[in-house]
Amino acid sequence: MYSFNGCPHHCVGCHNPETWNPSGGELVNIDNTIEQILEYINVNGIQRNLSILGGEPLWEDNAKFTARLAAAAKKKYPTIKIFCWTGYLLEDIDEEYLKDIDVLIDGPFELDKRDVSLPLRGSSNQRVLYNKIDFCKN
Repeated sequence: MYSFNGCPHHCVGCHNPETWNPSGGELVNIDNTIEQILEYINVNGIQRNLSILGGEPLWEDNAKFTARLAAAAKKKYPTIKIFCWTGYLLEDIDEEYLKDIDVLIDGPFELDKRDVSLPLRGSSNQRVLYNKIDFCKN
């Protein structure tokens, strides 16, 4: 049993502060949760992409689950696009957790750099990185 909660960043202005506490949330069976998410991706025969956000999906306690979920989604739906939002920078993330992520939005949310006009991110310091292009620049 696992609770997919916790975030060490505690960004001022965070949209999900209720997910910061690693002891919060509900304990779930990881395999059952992954299977449920995979079912929702294709509910009513409409394939959707997958967004993984937080708390912090690449925090040490969550990164393995994030990688398992992304790998399972890619295996079942090879054409799916997987997006992941993290407060960490690409340069500080173990690449084993990124191999099935297509789009990584990295960097902490910074309230003084907030810009709602930016695609896929909330502040101008954050980057939108595409696997196999930007990830390789590391």
